[in-house]
Amino acid sequence: MPLNRILVADDEESIRWVLSKALKQKGFSVDLAHDGRHALELIKDNCYDLAILDIKMPGITGLDLLDKVRELNSDLLMVIMTAEASMKNAVEAMKRGAYDYITKPFDLDVIDAILEKVARARDIAGQVVTLKQELKDRYQVEKNIVGNSAAMQEVYKTIGKVAVSDVTILIQGESGTGKELVARAVHFNSERLGKPFVAINCAAIPRDLLESELFGSEKGAFTGAGERKQGKFEQANHGTLFLDEIGDMPLDLQAKILRVLQEQEVTRIGGNQNIPVDVRIVAATNQSLVEKVRQKEFREDLYYRLNVVPIILAPLRERRDDIPDLANYFLSRSCTEMSVSPKRLTDEALALLKSYSWPGNVRELENAIKRAVILSNDPLLTSLDFGGLIPASELSQTGSQETSLEALIDLKLRSCMNGIEGLDKGDIYAMVLEQVERPLIRIVLEKCRWNQVKAADVLGINRNTLRKKISELNIEMKRG
Repeated sequence: MPLNRILVADDEESIRWVLSKALKQKGFSVDLAHDGRHALELIKDNCYDLAILDIKMPGITGLDLLDKVRELNSDLLMVIMTAEASMKNAVEAMKRGAYDYITKPFDLDVIDAILEKVARARDIAGQVVTLKQELKDRYQVEKNIVGNSAAMQEVYKTIGKVAVSDVTILIQGESGTGKELVARAVHFNSERLGKPFVAINCAAIPRDLLESELFGSEKGAFTGAGERKQGKFEQANHGTLFLDEIGDMPLDLQAKILRVLQEQEVTRIGGNQNIPVDVRIVAATNQSLVEKVRQKEFREDLYYRLNVVPIILAPLRERRDDIPDLANYFLSRSCTEMSVSPKRLTDEALALLKSYSWPGNVRELENAIKRAVILSNDPLLTSLDFGGLIPASELSQTGSQETSLEALIDLKLRSCMNGIEGLDKGDIYAMVLEQVERPLIRIVLEKCRWNQVKAADVLGINRNTLRKKISELNIEMKRG
């Protein structure tokens, strides 16, 4: 937490001038206030790292200002200046929350010592905040990694074996399998706990920006570089850098990543200084890097440097025994986050979830549970609440590419019959017909840009019939 912006408040112009000049020469940004009220306004409107306040000022004294700043729940560090080196002033200033006090007249060496002391205090405070957040994140990660299947047990064992070392790890798995959660688990169980965990998705950032994101840049290095910028390697110093989707990284950047791994130093864009970094690398990919190496799309030397310890995450369809635990975990969390009454999954709903192929893996399961919680008003979630999920075994019977609309509806109705059995006689036909009619009419209206005359022609029904259906089915009309 570097010390950058400082407020100086004193009713003596000479004191303000001397301190402002001295602080600006050291590279600090300095604002000046001529009395306590002005100082309080500046503190409310700006974010300062340090305030140097005179103990006696017109309007609001320095001591009163200490009280008012504390009322704002601000963590601003404040130093009091006093011309009376009395014990009373010193004790009163410290009681009201001053970080330190200095006596007028003072040498600028005293100011330098204060600045060093404040910088150390902010650094320690930053480490404490980071450690608290890391411990909180670690607790969340350990809660979020759910699964007791044999495949997940092997993952847990590997994390336990490699976390305490600094070996490079390559996590491989399909999208949505939880690669970042595993990377965080490695970090939070390592000796680097309390140091930064920095993640970057190599596929989500344009190539011309990715290099500056990773290595940083000097002021004026390229158009738009208005100030010096630290890259992810510097931000992760002494901690862990997670390179997600590294298979999408351009070849020229792969060479620079390899150099960092070998030399343990980076050079910012537009700079010529080699900056030492102590960073553990955890990489992840949803692609076959072996195949990309074969196709000359990924450097072979970098692959071997990253793949010291591989961790393979199985897709959800290959660890179906974890689905009930995952589903119930996401259900409980979703109900809590959305402040809704607890809900429960019926046995037939769980059976449907276990039978589905989950191409989007754990992420898709989480989204399906969230959607069901939002849309259902009942305490029990049945298979009806998971519309669109067709069991993989049933889909394969008809062939996924050639399945007709009628066949798909047939499959869905069969999977939903257990939930429909509890309805009164005569309700099933009307309910199913309504659920088919609503999306059909809405889709046709959308295609016709909400022109009811045209939509009625496409549907082959009278316009008055269409208007009646729109009203009965509560279809929200939009302007074309």
